[in-house]
Amino acid sequence: MKLTRRSFTVLALSSLALPAFAATEPRWYNAGDDLAASGRDVVAYFGLSKGEGIMGSAEFMAQHKGTTFHFESAENLATFQGDPDRYAPRFGGYCAFAMASGYFASGDPDTWTVHDGALYLNVSKTIRARWALRRSANIASGNENWMGHFPGER
Repeated sequence: MKLTRRSFTVLALSSLALPAFAATEPRWYNAGDDLAASGRDVVAYFGLSKGEGIMGSAEFMAQHKGTTFHFESAENLATFQGDPDRYAPRFGGYCAFAMASGYFASGDPDTWTVHDGALYLNVSKTIRARWALRRSANIASGNENWMGHFPGER
């Protein structure tokens, strides 16, 4: 009888732990500044080939899915507002390699990649290089892990 009660207790406690784990990270990584991509203009990445992201301005800002985005110009703001999910960083701005590996890590807005029309951030240039070695597989794994945490999000 003790074994049955203990098994039931373990099962009950583990079922309570799963939803808590799924909600341990917020949907957006904001580096403590409450801005997506630490204030970088996410639309501008799509016109860059390399280098650091371009800082946006509070003069041109938008809210999307609970976080604030800044833009360099009214034109980029309007572009974002036309299709925000296209320009917002995948995986909420968390590191794409970490998400592919099943965990959350900070995304560095100056360590980025635009691939197949989507923006991905990584924690460092070294990690970005590792992520790129198996980019398609890492994106697929990251999408699966992200959906496990935030069903219905992309």
